[in-house]
Amino acid sequence: MTTRRPSLALVAVLAGGLALSACATMPMGGGTAASTEFSADAFAWSTRAGQASIEGRVAFAQDGKTFHCVGNVGLIPDTGYTRARMQRLYGSTESAAAPAAVVRARSAGEQAADYRAFERAQACAADAFRFTGLPDGSWFLISPVKAGDDIVVLMKRVQTRGGRLAAVTLGS
Repeated sequence: MTTRRPSLALVAVLAGGLALSACATMPMGGGTAASTEFSADAFAWSTRAGQASIEGRVAFAQDGKTFHCVGNVGLIPDTGYTRARMQRLYGSTESAAAPAAVVRARSAGEQAADYRAFERAQACAADAFRFTGLPDGSWFLISPVKAGDDIVVLMKRVQTRGGRLAAVTLGS
């Protein structure tokens, strides 16, 4: 009776696949925490200094109106807690454009007392903004935009990697 032995190529492919699947579960900062409960530990990665930056602009039009940013653009670390909030408030964890009144009317539960300590904000001038000194990870950008009396809130998830610049257009 002969025993079949797997070919070396098959073993290499299986080993490579296992290695890649292990890497896929390793946290890179943000977006990995499964818990929807607030935990400062889940946000800790976002407080480290880094070399990454996000440079963005607002380009949103609806019903023949061009919207412009008003006030600040918020940057929120992606955690299980913030993902759950984004899903409840915006109906998505990737991107959204929702009337401000609709977002305000939705309940995302009571905001944790320490949550605000992890938010960042930059002024939006001439429909442009920039965040610098960021660690690698996943973030949510939030910006109110206005055309006449209409106010819409734009949300988009963005990833910073390798200490590089991430160029983002909100509203596209």
